[in-house]
Amino acid sequence: MKILLFGKTGQLGWEARRALSPLGEVYAYGRDELDLTNHDALAKLIRELKPQVIVNASAYTAVDKAESEPEVARAINAKAPAVMAEEARALAAAFIHVSTDYVFDGNKNAPYVEEDPTNPLNAYGQSKLEGEQSVVQVGGAHVILRASWVYSLRGDNFVTKTLAWSRKQETLKIVSDQVGSPTWARMLAEAISAMLARSLPDPHGYFLERRGIYHLGGSGFTSRLDFAREILRLDPNPGEQALKRLEPALTTDFPTLATRPMRTALNCSKFEQAFGLCLPEWGRALELAMKEF
Repeated sequence: MKILLFGKTGQLGWEARRALSPLGEVYAYGRDELDLTNHDALAKLIRELKPQVIVNASAYTAVDKAESEPEVARAINAKAPAVMAEEARALAAAFIHVSTDYVFDGNKNAPYVEEDPTNPLNAYGQSKLEGEQSVVQVGGAHVILRASWVYSLRGDNFVTKTLAWSRKQETLKIVSDQVGSPTWARMLAEAISAMLARSLPDPHGYFLERRGIYHLGGSGFTSRLDFAREILRLDPNPGEQALKRLEPALTTDFPTLATRPMRTALNCSKFEQAFGLCLPEWGRALELAMKEF
């Protein structure tokens, strides 16, 4: 199987490159090799490689910065996926596109299902929603995966930030009013790999039959505050912590350029029914992840 992966240097893309490699040839591209705002170059690359599967783990993820440059966010998060979807359809290739919980406004008191109305609160979420809509409009053998609170052992994410903060501050304030489904990037990547393994020998037919939007994240949900508590409890080097107090705070205590949705837990039942796969409970996944530090 020839797989084309976009976003190889991101936290999901880095894990996906490793997880997908047993399935065949993986051609992985990051921002250093390809500018996703250059849509002509993107289309040309896909036509030349002629992959059987395209996995898009790339994204413009600077949520606050997107407020001041929405067109850049749109070029990467909306227009580039549309090009990928069009080229995939022309090649009869399967297309897996990763999206976000930020397409929702966070006002629902229960985990979101795929059919719930979308209503992004910021430019980043709007650009990701437009990407979803473009892929759906193009059609073809596509699967859109909405993920929530993705973290990894590298890069800039809530887990690495919390550990870094704990080594510098005696008091740490974490918001208690944001709720989501933490998702280890490695397990998300392995789920994508497992989907593809099950699609053989006909990825196009397999995903054409199951095409649509799915939620895929760690099972269950938690608040940012309780997530931080678990990160600190599982810290493999607690002796390095300067932290003495972990205090609850409200989102309004930390003004940002972009408005964040408050509650974006995801119901992943549809994915489990379609593919026979599910991710572990978020706390168990975190335990496994922290052992890797």
